[in-house]
Formats: sequence, structure tokens, C-alpha cells
Amino acid sequence: MEHLELNAVIGFAGSVKNGIILLPDNRSMIYALGSTIVKRDVVNSSNQQFLQGHSDRVTCMALSPTGRFLASGQVTHLGFQADVIVWDLETLEIVHRLRLHKVRVEAVAFSCNEAWLASIGGEDDNSLVVWNLETGKAVCGSPAASDACHTVKFARHDEFTIITAGKLNMRVWDFDLANRKVRPSDCNLGKLQRTINNVYIDQNDEYCYAGTASGDVLKVNIRTKLFKHIGPKSRMPQGVVTIEETPSGELLVGGGDGTIAIMDPIALKVLRTTKIEAGGVTCLAPHASGQLFFVATSHCSTYVVKYEGLVVELRSTCHSTKIHDVVYPAGYSELFATSSKNDIRVWNARTCAELLRIQIPNLDCNCISFARDGKAIISGWSDGKIRAFGPQSGKLLYVINDAHVGGVTSIACANDPEKIVSGGFDGSVRVWRVTAESRVMLGSMKEHKATVNCIKVRGNDLEFVSASSDGSCIIWDMRRFARNNSLFASTFFKAVLYHPDESQLLTTGTDRKITNWDAYDGSAIRIVDGSSAAEVNTLDIAGSGDFFVSGGGDKLVKLWHYDEGQCQAIGIGHSGGVSKVVVSPDQKNIISVGDEGAILIWNIPERFSAT
Repeated sequence: MEHLELNAVIGFAGSVKNGIILLPDNRSMIYALGSTIVKRDVVNSSNQQFLQGHSDRVTCMALSPTGRFLASGQVTHLGFQADVIVWDLETLEIVHRLRLHKVRVEAVAFSCNEAWLASIGGEDDNSLVVWNLETGKAVCGSPAASDACHTVKFARHDEFTIITAGKLNMRVWDFDLANRKVRPSDCNLGKLQRTINNVYIDQNDEYCYAGTASGDVLKVNIRTKLFKHIGPKSRMPQGVVTIEETPSGELLVGGGDGTIAIMDPIALKVLRTTKIEAGGVTCLAPHASGQLFFVATSHCSTYVVKYEGLVVELRSTCHSTKIHDVVYPAGYSELFATSSKNDIRVWNARTCAELLRIQIPNLDCNCISFARDGKAIISGWSDGKIRAFGPQSGKLLYVINDAHVGGVTSIACANDPEKIVSGGFDGSVRVWRVTAESRVMLGSMKEHKATVNCIKVRGNDLEFVSASSDGSCIIWDMRRFARNNSLFASTFFKAVLYHPDESQLLTTGTDRKITNWDAYDGSAIRIVDGSSAAEVNTLDIAGSGDFFVSGGGDKLVKLWHYDEGQCQAIGIGHSGGVSKVVVSPDQKNIISVGDEGAILIWNIPERFSAT
């Protein structure tokens, strides 16, 4: 089976602590996106390589001191073992797959000489394991603490000293290689009760700085294991998430409310501070130039900040939650739009830059469509309203209030620029006439018993088809607003489309079947298995009609030959279910969007794109 080639990825997992790693060559950076790890050029964002080996979401990453190896841990289903993968960054191959922890890997750390790797399991496991990196075997292990453990670090110059910290615990471990044991010594914090998120060890292995969920920083002597100092006086809201060091030896601290502070390492006083509005800081990555550092936030935005004056500059953004829909304008492949919780975004398809963002807080945008003349982005929202926006300005053109009870779930534009068809959560299908002065409902059809998931209009505007979760697809007459025909199957229909010559319909749904129907009499012509494991959520067909693309809960994007009904290529890259796929009008690319908030752009193989 041929594999689809990934062209580009838009996305970034903001929830991974220390999720951006700058490589020693100063040219490349590494970050996680779902189950994929992306290595890309710092300047040229389209120069990307992908490390694929995890079966689920990546939770933690660490780079070895020389920058040759990368370790990454993942989460998995309850009762299963979660992998730690060690990658060789020169060849991008997997060196070791280390499997011992249950359910989740919380943190990983390399020793100073790259001989050992320490890993901590999540709350279901909570054990510390030390691995031999030469053999890939576990040397020893121990329960990390009586309560949850959040972070692990090796000392900078001693390969046999390990520090772990978490909820109400902070321990210094002595790694005894001869007897294959790790022996803990609890740090004496006096009367302080803290949950520690992150630990930073100074250059001389003398002091360790621990960022707490209470918003202060603890300074602890590593040799004596005694608490030394606590600061700052005014705590950071939502805790200290990450600590790094500035080139001048001060502490660089990131807070859960988006605060970035530079602190004096001796008195633990805040010297200067700035605040980022887009979520809490999850990662600080100092650049080797000593002039600036990268910042990542929980809302999946990345920034570049200069040490001098803490000047913040936005670098990239992406969706942080599930993407519901993706669409191209009719006949134009240079840009596309995506919809998600709170917002609609318009992207440049070539440079992957965000061109426009339309935000409406606390609402889900379930579906979007470009008007045929390209003069509006028409969207359906979870509050039951249809909203139209200008595609360049993003300003609101009009609103249709109470279009559907429970939310608008699908929308389609007819070739007549004045007509829109919408489907709702309540199963109703409505046709609207939209002019500059008024928005009038022409017809309302209530035959579906459940959510309408997809609507497609025929090229001559005489008919349209709606697919619903009640197990029926209905072909409607656009003039009489009555049913012409219907298709039934024991499935929740998720997607429906017309073949470009409009002689056949293609449907798919939760029964994992992709079915061809005769558009005239509604009889099933051919049924193929769209997936062996999970439901199929979405279909799109090329303008030539030679091939179509499907995506679903099995996390795969599949390209099918239309006449043969056989899968020709698959794309592996999503770490959540694929919610929508679309083929570009020029038939060169496929865009797929998923539950993890990633946008993946694939190249269509030559033999198809040439047609």
C-alpha cells in the first residue's frame, strides 16, 4: 500500500510541558503534535520532517546533552503499557522502544554522559525507572513517591544523582549501579506543603529551583537536601509551570496565567515581568544566540521574546481543540478555512500562515462554507444561528437568528448566490434566500428524526441531498421543498456527496461502509469497507471524479480509486479521529483535520493529480 506524502502540518501541542526543543545546531526545532513529533526549520516553517512511532498522544520530551538523542513518552488506554521512544536525531530512526510504565509517561530525562535515561510514570504507575541507553534495558526502578510525581532531572555533572518532585514530595536519589538500586532521600522543606510542577538545577549542581502550583519558587540545596529560600512575595496566579536560565544567570520563570518573569536567583525577587494573553506558559526555550527565547502557551500559540525589555512577538498560532470543518473556496486552491470551538480561521495553503481569525467566544462553529462568488464565509454555530462574515475583513455581514433549535450542524451554498441550505441538530432542513436587505426562509423540511450531518446541492440547483444520524439520506426537490427520493441503511450517515457527473451518490457512516447509490432511483450499486476498525466520518471527491478521499475514527486518511473502489494510498499522521477531509480544487493536495486540532496537508500522488 502506497503512503501519502505529508506536505505540511499546521499545529502544535501546547499541553506538552517543555513542548518546544531547540536543537544545538540553532537551525532546527522539535515539537509534539498529537502522536507525531515534528522536526522543522526555525526560519522556514515548510521545511519539516516527521517522527512517527507513538500510538497515542505524546506527553513529554527531553533532548540529550549533546543533542543527538531525543526521548519522548506517550499516554495510552487504561490497563495498557505506555512507550518511551528514544530517537536518533541524525537518522530520525527509533533507537529503543522502552516499555514498562502503565497508562502514561509523565517525564523523561537524560544523564549528563548520555548513558542513562530516567522516566517517571503517570498517576496510575508513579514509578521511577532508570534505563541503560546502550542496551535499551531497564537497570532498576522504584516507586517514585507516596503521592503523584511530576518531574525528573539528572544532576548536570553527576550521572548517579537524580531529582524527582511532585505533589507534596521532593527527593534526591542516589543511583547505585553496582547493586542496581535507586535510594531516595527526602528533601527537608520544613513546614512547607507544595505541589511541584518543574525543577531547574543550576550550572554547578549546587541548588535546585522548584516551581510550585502555589505560584512560588523553592530554592533547595542538593547536597544537604535542605530548604534554603522561597520567593517571590507576590505569587504567580495559576502556579509556576516552567523555569529556565537567562544568559546572565538569572531565572526565567513561566506562569500558568501567561506571566513571564525574570528573577534574581539569590533573593528570588522578580526583576522584570511581562504577560501573554493567549493561555498559560507551558514552555520556555532559550535560543543559543543569547538574545531571545521561544515561548509556548496552553492555547497552542508560540512567541519569540527578547530578553532586552521582554518584547513579545507572535510567531505561530493554531487550533487548540477539535476542528469541525475545513473548506476551500470554489475553484481556488491558494487558501482554505477551518472552524473550531470559538473561531473560524483562514489559512494560506502554500505558506501555512494564518490570514484571518474570526472569534465568537464560548460557541462552537460546527460547519462553514464559502459562498460560490467568494464574497462571504457562511457558518453554522452551536447557538442555532447562521452567521456570514467578509472573507478578507472578517466583519459580520448578517446573522440568521434561530435558524435551527439546538445548533446548526451542516450548511451548503447553492450555485445561485442568494440561496443557502442548512441542517440542524433537531433534524430539520431549511432553505434560505439571502439578499443585501433580507434573509427569508423559503422552505423547512422536517422528515429526519436526528441530526443532519451533511448537505450537498446539485450543480443545477434543482435538487439537494441531506445525510442524517437517523439512518436515512433524503434527496429533496429545491423548488417544491418536498422529498424526491430517500436512501436507507442501518447506520448514522456522516457524509454524502454527488459524483461530478451527478449520476451517483456516495455515502458513509458509522457502519464503516462506503456505498455508491444510483442518484435517479436510489438503489445501492456498490458497497465497500471504508475501514476495518472505526467509523468513517468524512468523504470528499476530486473535481475529475477519478478518486475520492475518506477519513475517520481509525486516524487514517485513505485515497480511493472511484471506478475500482479500491484504496490506493493511506496517510498516517493524525493522533485523533479525522473529522473532515477536503481535496483541493487543483487536485494537488488533500487537507485533513482532526480531533487533536491538527491540520495536515498531503500531496496527492502524481498519477492522480495529473488527471
